[in-house]
Amino acid sequence: MKFICIGRNYAEHIAELQHAPPSEPVFFMKPESAITRCNRPFFIPDFSKEVHYETEVIVKINRLGRSIQERFAHRYYDEIGLGVDFTARDLQRKCIQEGEPWEIAKAFDGSAVVGSFFPKEELPDAQDLHFHLLLNGQKVQCGHTRDMLFSIDKIIAYVSRFVMLKMGDIIFTGTPVGVGAVHINDHLQGFLEERKAFDFKVK
Repeated sequence: MKFICIGRNYAEHIAELQHAPPSEPVFFMKPESAITRCNRPFFIPDFSKEVHYETEVIVKINRLGRSIQERFAHRYYDEIGLGVDFTARDLQRKCIQEGEPWEIAKAFDGSAVVGSFFPKEELPDAQDLHFHLLLNGQKVQCGHTRDMLFSIDKIIAYVSRFVMLKMGDIIFTGTPVGVGAVHINDHLQGFLEERKAFDFKVK
């Protein structure tokens, strides 16, 4: 299993981080050790002083695929969920400034929270999904998949040109505006179409 994560896929989030919009999907990967399973605590690593939450719609790949055509991409997932891509923002900022890769800011152990998945047929169209994050009971992120710069099917088609997709791989599709830092004892709850997908605390 691997995590394939899409960066800069919502215009307002791109603006809040003062980045340039991409012309093609931007993706990076996290190792299997990055997983924090549904509702287990997230532990802030000791190497960062500014870890940010990024709530994202996630899809689970259900078959082997390479060089998938966009019109067939919908066949390669039948479950949609919600997760959190935790980012060591201070380390990422430093890496970007110095022109270095930033895996240490994104791929560290525990940095991929995987919440519940729901059957695709029980949800609206994949590009018509609402989702939001509550931080200590306050709504801090609210997104809609129609605002993606690159749709889920386009992401699958693009990524599969470079990386073979395997059953069980999980794609994080990008985060909307409203990212921010987490602190010890914070409580995060994520909802996809009003279905609770995760509920965990920060340690």
